[in-house]
Amino acid sequence: MAARAHTTESGRFTEHLWDRTKDLRGAIDELEFLRRLGDGTLPLEVFRTYVEQDSLYLAGYSKVLALLSAKSPDAQAAQFWAGSAATAVAVEAELHRDLLGDSRLPAREGEPEPSTACLGYVSYLIATAATESYAVGAAAALPCFWIYAEVGRDLAASAAAVLAADPGHPYAQWVSTYGAAEFQESASAARSFVDAAAEAASERDRAAMATAFTVATRYELMFWDTALHPQPWPAA
Repeated sequence: MAARAHTTESGRFTEHLWDRTKDLRGAIDELEFLRRLGDGTLPLEVFRTYVEQDSLYLAGYSKVLALLSAKSPDAQAAQFWAGSAATAVAVEAELHRDLLGDSRLPAREGEPEPSTACLGYVSYLIATAATESYAVGAAAALPCFWIYAEVGRDLAASAAAVLAADPGHPYAQWVSTYGAAEFQESASAARSFVDAAAEAASERDRAAMATAFTVATRYELMFWDTALHPQPWPAA
């Protein structure tokens, strides 16, 4: 009976995680940053800041996925996490470089510094993947897949309307790629692996998985919000 307390009527552990973070996800949906990213009114300097931070985040997140691959209980899971790590390093990193090289974005002198949210998020994920069980690490990594896919679907629809009115909009074309089927498929696969991990996990580990998913969802909210409303580091 105890294990069932961590599932829903659908029988999927990830549905429990989704329900548990309903208020946090509602707060993400209401973020001014996401609304303005979707409707094309986000200032270009803020967009550049977001892309820079996302690039720094992906460099760390790819290490998280590689750690999960190494800890995976079977070849199928290992292949998924390793493939996702390679995509983060190669495909998405190249996309970010192309965006930051766009002359329409304001120039920046020097290298960007990780924001408080970016460094906190990456550090938490790496520490969790490295020191906790595979199941807990996978649960911590899941919000980046799942919330990204859900938010991205709405952003893509908004960006399509912006592009219809202004085909040359400096970042709407990029935002429209959030609707790609690959994002949805990756999120679905990640959910399946987390569900499988929960099935094999102890009650204690399932509780830790729920905590890790919640903490990572908090960081998702902070990461997006601080692109528009930065929380500066104390002066050096």
